[in-house]
Amino acid sequence: MTTPSTIASAGVPAEQERRETALTDRVLRSFDGCRDPRLREVMRSLTRHLHGFLRETRLTEEEWAAAIAFLTAAGHITDARRQEFILLSDVLGASMQTITINNEADGDATEATVFGPFFVENSPEAPIGGDIAFGAAGEPCLVDGTVTDTAGRPVPGARIEVWEADEHGRYDVQYDDERTAARAHLFTDDDGRYSFWGITPTPYPIPHDGPVGELLAAVGRSPMRASHLHFMVTAEGCRRLVTHIFVRGDELLDKDSVFGVRESLVKDFERQPAGTPTPDGRSVDGAWSRARFDIVLAPARA
Repeated sequence: MTTPSTIASAGVPAEQERRETALTDRVLRSFDGCRDPRLREVMRSLTRHLHGFLRETRLTEEEWAAAIAFLTAAGHITDARRQEFILLSDVLGASMQTITINNEADGDATEATVFGPFFVENSPEAPIGGDIAFGAAGEPCLVDGTVTDTAGRPVPGARIEVWEADEHGRYDVQYDDERTAARAHLFTDDDGRYSFWGITPTPYPIPHDGPVGELLAAVGRSPMRASHLHFMVTAEGCRRLVTHIFVRGDELLDKDSVFGVRESLVKDFERQPAGTPTPDGRSVDGAWSRARFDIVLAPARA
């Protein structure tokens, strides 16, 4: 197995290698007195990998200072409404990797993805078939499906939180008028079924006017997120699911800035021409779309 120390040793004189290894070992030993076994494990692993990175890349003092300045700037722009460090975690794939580790595959359970920065507690409740757009701009979209467990049994009373951006790529909390729009929660019926009217998802950029945006520009990456609709589903005896669904055919599916797209979550949003009757008799002006999302919840773990 390749270790940080063996990676760093290529082309490094023996005495230099000895000094660098000795320093890493000293730092590792400094955690020997930590009484929390998990904290000790995490800090020792972090030290090994951080020192391995520094030695592998032969990082200069100027580059390390630039990294510190970057993190300082991320701290300065972070406030109650904006978390630049979560954004950094997202664009490095660390958020998605943590989610992948902590939501282990379980049969055909629906895959989890990033939580996103715009969830709000105490969203309004909507009835099955209700409109969660609450006036948000965008093309009407009917979403329906079922919630079942991994054995195929319906999950009645599952709470489904849904939220999304409007057609301008903005969430309600990004406006200054304290509106509540394009978000709500509803509950599945006795057969595990649900449906609601929202708006057809559209792509939008993550905040890119700060250090993370500068980083993306420097490495030639786009800040755009693929079109998506957020879900959080909870039910007694089941693992909480945080996920999205994405629009098939979106050209950003393989370029999502936070690596949130999973193939199993890409769904058909079927465009309905203006005048097409809706299944529930709702009157819609203009075109609308329809998507189905059947959700499978994994069992809760002790």
